[in-house]
Amino acid sequence: MVQSEKPAAPPPKLDEVTAMKLSVSPDLAAGRIKPMNAVNNGPFYTENGDQNATNLPAYRAARIPFARTHDAAICYSYGGSHIVDVVNIFPDFDADPEDPAAYDFTLTDEYLRHIAMAGTEVFYRLGNAIEHWSKHYGILPPKDFHKWAVICEHIIRHYNEGWADGLHLNIRYWEIWNEPDLEGKCWGGTAAEFYDLFVAAAKHLKACFPDLHIGGPAVCGYNEKWLRPFFERLRAEQVPLDFYSWHIYTAKPEEMSRNARKHRTLLDEYGFTATESILDEWNYVRSFCDEAWIYSLNQERSIKGAAFLAAAMTECQSAPVEMLMYYDARIGSGMNGMFDDCGYRTRKGYWPIRIWGELLEMGTACRVSCDVPDIRAAAAVKDGTVVTMVSYFTDDDDALPREFRVELPGDVMRTLYLLDETHDLAPVKTVAPDGGFWLTMQPNTVVVIR
Repeated sequence: MVQSEKPAAPPPKLDEVTAMKLSVSPDLAAGRIKPMNAVNNGPFYTENGDQNATNLPAYRAARIPFARTHDAAICYSYGGSHIVDVVNIFPDFDADPEDPAAYDFTLTDEYLRHIAMAGTEVFYRLGNAIEHWSKHYGILPPKDFHKWAVICEHIIRHYNEGWADGLHLNIRYWEIWNEPDLEGKCWGGTAAEFYDLFVAAAKHLKACFPDLHIGGPAVCGYNEKWLRPFFERLRAEQVPLDFYSWHIYTAKPEEMSRNARKHRTLLDEYGFTATESILDEWNYVRSFCDEAWIYSLNQERSIKGAAFLAAAMTECQSAPVEMLMYYDARIGSGMNGMFDDCGYRTRKGYWPIRIWGELLEMGTACRVSCDVPDIRAAAAVKDGTVVTMVSYFTDDDDALPREFRVELPGDVMRTLYLLDETHDLAPVKTVAPDGGFWLTMQPNTVVVIR
């Protein structure tokens, strides 16, 4: 007896064939989820018995991989002008760098311990906070570049080897300076003088600590007139460069990936093919001038800033950059879209950082394809479980909703969680395992599919 064939499946509806789609392929690995949710600065926590409001539990729950210490000295809650910066830890440059009494580590010890309490690694910036004032202090070139490098050596020994009643934090990344190409605000000397400082510090520190990641210089932009002489100097003197750091502030996520490619190309051109590229300052900024700057600050703290954050992390997951570090988680910072000024309440920008922490812990990225304008998605899989973060970011304040098909194979029910003006990743819908579903997203929102 011949078994009868199953009836043919009905042809798909025309709108399902022609619809724009987001497709997630759990069985197709796409590398690792990269640490796109690192930040500048750590949690707010006090060791005093009073006024001990804290964001430490929320910070820990976000599974933030690294906290860069730049501009920590601007924050009173961390210890203000007594922490992190070389001029704060070693206030008398004429003192003996071999003498533990010449250093003031107390409040920096506390601050870095609080970062460690959150389960986050310290990414230590050696140098000074930005100075917007008419008179400059810490950004002036040190009187002796080699001595400055020796002071940095002892700071490293204090935090990694316990020197001078120190700690054993195993800090792997040590960054030399911040935005030296922003002369007059972050570096008070000439470009040539900075090249001299970097060469002296990088050579000395790498000789002392061959297993640590020594790098920098956290340039504020892609300026070939500044960068090419820098790399030519490093290449000529065979200066080791474990990582290269750079910054960008923009209202276009695609500009972040374009700059990542430009910086990577420049590194490779000068022979630094094994050097990590790290974007360690970024945020939504239309412009730093006039009303556009005020607009940018307001959006950074809003759902639009949160949608930009999710879109930027997703955009850079497939770009040639190893890590992103959001600016800023510092309490009281005008650019902190994660926590309010009191420190213990979350803003909308906290949630994409937290969701990315979940993806990062899962580890393996899934293949994702999408042809829907302004829709970006990243997905991770572990032990058969798939989590997908979908963002709809647009800088058009008159943008309309997007409707599209989501194709996600599997035979399990899925729950959709929404981040918008009134939802903080609250569950809003359950979809059946029928191979796909329609999704409508409002402008500047984020949806997580579990």
